[in-house]
Amino acid sequence: MDVDSLDLISPKRYGANGQPHELLAWMRQNSPVHWCEPDGYQNFWAVTRHADIIEVSMQPELFSNEADSITVRTDQQVADLEEHGSIIGQMRTIISMDPPDHRLYRKVASGFFTPRGISQLDQIVNESAKALLDSLGDEGECDFVDIIAQRHPLRVLATILGIDREDEERLLVLTQQLLSGDDPDYRREADNRYQASAEVGMEFYAMFDRIIKDRRANPQEDLATMLANAHLPTGDSLPEIETFGYYLIVFTAGHDTTRNGLSGALEAFLENPDQLQRLKENPEMTKDAVEEVIRWSTPVNYMKRTAMADATVAGQPVKEGDFVVFFYASGNRDEAVFDRPQDFDIGRHPNRHLGFGWAEHYCLGAHLARASTQALIKQLAERVIEIEPAGPIVRTESNLIVGAKKLPVRYKLRPAA
Repeated sequence: MDVDSLDLISPKRYGANGQPHELLAWMRQNSPVHWCEPDGYQNFWAVTRHADIIEVSMQPELFSNEADSITVRTDQQVADLEEHGSIIGQMRTIISMDPPDHRLYRKVASGFFTPRGISQLDQIVNESAKALLDSLGDEGECDFVDIIAQRHPLRVLATILGIDREDEERLLVLTQQLLSGDDPDYRREADNRYQASAEVGMEFYAMFDRIIKDRRANPQEDLATMLANAHLPTGDSLPEIETFGYYLIVFTAGHDTTRNGLSGALEAFLENPDQLQRLKENPEMTKDAVEEVIRWSTPVNYMKRTAMADATVAGQPVKEGDFVVFFYASGNRDEAVFDRPQDFDIGRHPNRHLGFGWAEHYCLGAHLARASTQALIKQLAERVIEIEPAGPIVRTESNLIVGAKKLPVRYKLRPAA
């Protein structure tokens, strides 16, 4: 099979075809560490096997997040960076840091995102899921992404980050423009992509700056207050620009990944109605179902690292300065790890998926994502009488956070218990 590198990295192709599972399966067997030269993009090594992704992830000193972007840049983005510099100054987020800074900054909010910390949000998470399904009525048609999948994490994250309800819709638009700006439906109107990104960044800054100032003057029992008044383990205050960076990464990363995981859950159940029926009959399987949804949908498609020295990955020499990109979607369907990896099986156990990353950069908000997903899946299993597609799925033109942007369904629901 000829490997067309654009199938791995072109947003348009993800919009048209979804994740290239057939190509990735071939690569795992025949070229698991493959050199890619996609037209219009940075060149990179594609790492596709589960074990090799773990190997790279566990060597942050050798494979750096901080040396370059965590995404594969287009040639135009590289040129813009050289001409204009960073869009919003020297801001760093925990996702773009290496040790030791990463470990210090991660500890700022890690206590909030423990299972015990997240359990305090159970009422918010469950009420959001119930209210959204209540809003659908007993039967009808809707776009599941628009009405349910994107609004459930929006409500939960807005609550913990102190975002006013009247700002939620604007925040949703800004998030789409930031993370899915390649998609024509989400692209911001501007003279060029650099200007668009700068404008989005400044709108985010203005919104979160108001919250930070308010929580310093009027502290509350929420994550917004914790971040606004945060200190590093060293005792130093969190720098202003990195305080903003924390707000930005918690919301944007937490929202779109959960949104696409939820839409991926319904898509999987629509394709496998026997699994939805299985869950209805065995509600104790909900936690395992959540893990399988995350494995199956893999909302975060890939991450990029930069080799800081000559290295070897699965026997393949990699030169200092080379970009190494590991595809979580491929690792999550690796035949060496998962039995029947192409099957959606809510009883899969163990399920060593890579949907939340691995090692240093394991998703800080994984417990919150699980809780949000579990609450909505539980509501669906309890209340869906009938559900079926009401039109074709339309996928987002994005290579990083992947999933459906339109998922029309026809449904009949029973009232909440």
